Amino acid sequence: MSYKTIVVHCDASKKVSNQLEVATDLAARFDSTLVALHARPPFETPAFDVNFNMGPLVEAHERNIEAGQKMARTAYEKAIKGKHLPTEWRAVDGFADEALSVNARYADLLVVGQYDESDTAVTQADLPETIALSSGRPILVVPHIGAAMRPGKVVMLCWNASRESARAATDALPFLKTAERVIVLVVDPQKANRAHGEEPGADVATWLARHGVKVTVQREPAPNTDVGEVILSRAADFSVDLIVMGVYGHSRVREMVLGGASRTLLSSMTVPVLMSH
Repeated sequence: MSYKTIVVHCDASKKVSNQLEVATDLAARFDSTLVALHARPPFETPAFDVNFNMGPLVEAHERNIEAGQKMARTAYEKAIKGKHLPTEWRAVDGFADEALSVNARYADLLVVGQYDESDTAVTQADLPETIALSSGRPILVVPHIGAAMRPGKVVMLCWNASRESARAATDALPFLKTAERVIVLVVDPQKANRAHGEEPGADVATWLARHGVKVTVQREPAPNTDVGEVILSRAADFSVDLIVMGVYGHSRVREMVLGGASRTLLSSMTVPVLMSH
């Protein structure tokens, strides 16, 4: 398994260069084709008098859409300049979550940016979560502060013996197999002893070792602590540059329900997070 097609969300945000930098690096590392996807959201009619002249609003919307696409295309061209990668620029009409979810199904990995509330160009706060739950593909979320280190040297796999964590581990194998160190983090394993087996973390470590992964197991008690905070703390302790985790929840017409650890990581992450559902 490898990431032969990587889609990167190329929006008009101020920090788009961060996810483009990570995506181009990964495309070069895994010998991938890079697809930069820009979504052009449709005009939404305001909820007021239908006799109101919409012409100026539609024209302003179209100007903003064109300006946003131009900014995104410029960032994309700057990111790929001189890197000799097989790439594709793809601009589609539609909302970002829908466009990304559909296009991700024909790729191996999707790279998006963390929500940044200070960026007025970013309109959907739950974009990474929505895509993770709807696309059927792994999502790599890049912090809005950028990735200080190249992701994939020291990887932390968050393991709770669930279907979602198993899916995430499999989706992350290209990273895990090439990492210098992989830490399997098991938090409060007594809560799921039957799923974990006699020794929590041992079975998944054995499976990973058979893939040639250099793995160690770290067990952490956290009876009265947010699991997400434990993950972030251990990631800092071990100088982790990539966190891998299963994401839990469901999406329903932009209404998002996620597990506590997922919410904590997505709001406070300082290194890239690979999520899978």
